[in-house]
Amino acid sequence: MATDLKKYQAKRKFSVTREPKGEIKKTGKSRFVVQEHNASHLHYDFRLEMDGVLKSWAVPKGPPEIAKMKRLAVQVEDHPVEYIDFEGVIPEGQYGAGEVEIWDKGKFILKEKNVKAMKFELRGKKLKGDYALVNFKEKNWLLYKI
Repeated sequence: MATDLKKYQAKRKFSVTREPKGEIKKTGKSRFVVQEHNASHLHYDFRLEMDGVLKSWAVPKGPPEIAKMKRLAVQVEDHPVEYIDFEGVIPEGQYGAGEVEIWDKGKFILKEKNVKAMKFELRGKKLKGDYALVNFKEKNWLLYKI
């Protein structure tokens, strides 16, 4: 998983949106956030702080809260670490236009990682326990609670 914010920055007009421009910033923290994003359709953005950015997946039906439930998670561009606190309205005409609210956040403990899968423990207010992300086709992953 290469780390780069160029795709993120190219999709946004920072003179119009309040989203952070950001830069690669290694904080040494292992945080996660789930943002409810009411754009062209309601979905949830699942983000893990890794390699100085937020590795990001769009989860159409929201993250699973019960064991063995699997959800599609489509990998999207890396986001800057500052996005972990972002809430607000992305203006009409901008990429991802719509309301963004933090649904859950907390810390995670990475247990296993390779190019096709990772296992981690989430310690959030809503999401708690062991989870996995498994890549099955290009940008398509499965997010599930173990």
